[in-house]
Amino acid sequence: MAAIESISRPGLGWRTPLVIVICGSLIGMLTFGPRSSVGFFMQPMSQQFTWGRDVFALAFAVQNLLWGIGQPFAGAIADKFGAVRVICVGALLYALGLLAMRYSSTPLELNLGAGLLIGFGLSGCSFNLVLSAFGKLMPPEWRGIALGAGTAAGSFGQFVFAPFTVAMIDSAGWQSTLMVFAMLMLLVIPLSLALATPPAAAADVPVAQRQSFRQALAEAFGHRSYVLLVLGFFTCGFQLAFITMHLPAYLVDRGMPASTGGWVIAVIGLFNIVGSLSVGYAQSRFPKRYILSFIYFTRALATVAFILLPMTTFSAIAFGVISGLTWLSTVPPTSSLVSIMFGTRWLATLYGFAFFSHQVGGFLGALLGGIVYEKFGSYTPVWWLSVLFGVLSALINLPIVEAPVARPLAQPA
Repeated sequence: MAAIESISRPGLGWRTPLVIVICGSLIGMLTFGPRSSVGFFMQPMSQQFTWGRDVFALAFAVQNLLWGIGQPFAGAIADKFGAVRVICVGALLYALGLLAMRYSSTPLELNLGAGLLIGFGLSGCSFNLVLSAFGKLMPPEWRGIALGAGTAAGSFGQFVFAPFTVAMIDSAGWQSTLMVFAMLMLLVIPLSLALATPPAAAADVPVAQRQSFRQALAEAFGHRSYVLLVLGFFTCGFQLAFITMHLPAYLVDRGMPASTGGWVIAVIGLFNIVGSLSVGYAQSRFPKRYILSFIYFTRALATVAFILLPMTTFSAIAFGVISGLTWLSTVPPTSSLVSIMFGTRWLATLYGFAFFSHQVGGFLGALLGGIVYEKFGSYTPVWWLSVLFGVLSALINLPIVEAPVARPLAQPA
């Protein structure tokens, strides 16, 4: 009820549910698009500075890890003080990271820009904070579709930015492309005003949800279903980071032109719009644990077919279609399950810790791809590891209980 009142009270009449969804979706598109296109910078930068793929992979792995480390803390600050200031600081760090990446000429400088600054920037302004704001601001009848739309917006950014990045690098060079990306990040700041969530006040929180940060963490990590959800989310990060970082180069290695990689990444983004919106709709009708299990198992089967069948443009695009349908569609049910189990009081924080598991997986997926390729000249072992993780996560999600955690009637704040 408080969420609805925060939308409709005098002085905030322009912040209707539709306006909030549109502004949040634009933020998701702008922040996820450049990040999903990072794989296209690996070859031109590596060629110019004579780096191995492991150098670039390490920077992207560091980005994933720091994004994951920063996410729970960014979420806790947003939960306590409101989302706007967190998103604005994140956008500024993201823009600075892109600028630092543009002027990088050593591995250390690349790790500072693409790794540290962009990683912490994403923790403050990515779609995760947007989804948490949606969870707090949206009326119940809007919440499911808003979560799906926010996730799909990131995918639309991927669809738009992938071919745009390839074309920009070809025509203007990778340096100019990164400058354009940095300027686009500044648009996030005015858009974030629509996602203003009120600072937490104990009087506004139902008695059963009055918890400290430490109490919320103790409750969550003592809850079996939350731990299973967090463990399963590791696989999502591993698979997405490995594909985002290494698929364009893998396709070139298999004889495909560079443009094919651009279109496959774009297709993933396009079809993830369908997947995310479909899951946002389906999760109100089917158990969320079954949806997650189906997604992970489908990814595993698609990967097996992709690496065993002959490589053609058709097979590459087909893999992009299936990957897109299951790409970020894990996010709405994961976020919803956290909300169901623990409520919205510490939603950004607890989802942030689940996302940390996701990003640890991303760190390993990106890094192992580079190390394995430099050692063996092939990505095949990592592809099969991705299959194994997919099957394990499909099984891990099945025992999750979709119900609120039992709480005493009152807890000290």
